[in-house]
Amino acid sequence: MFDAKQMTEMAEKMAELYTKTGMDPQKFFEGFQKMVPAELPKVKYNKNGYEIRTKILEMAQNNVWNDYHAKYGAWETSVNKENDEVVVKVELPEVPGADAVLEAAEKFYAFVNQK
Repeated sequence: MFDAKQMTEMAEKMAELYTKTGMDPQKFFEGFQKMVPAELPKVKYNKNGYEIRTKILEMAQNNVWNDYHAKYGAWETSVNKENDEVVVKVELPEVPGADAVLEAAEKFYAFVNQK
């Protein structure tokens, strides 16, 4: 739970508390334990529809842009031999727009809604 450095710092602070106030550190801990519940409540957070759709849209955007960057990093290159000449064809990938992101989001959303 605590490492040695943290324990040393807490011990020094408790010694300082005792020196300044005369309060016994043991009594301080006993009082503190009465204030703190034995076990903290576990919070389970359920997302609403807007948050789910926002997350799906974010996933779709990341997916589309990752795909674009992968294609950009490795330009499509093909080498063909026409007669005695070597022809190199280089195609840059198309920059994705909002339509591509929304199309990917619809695919993600359809997957999530499957039963």
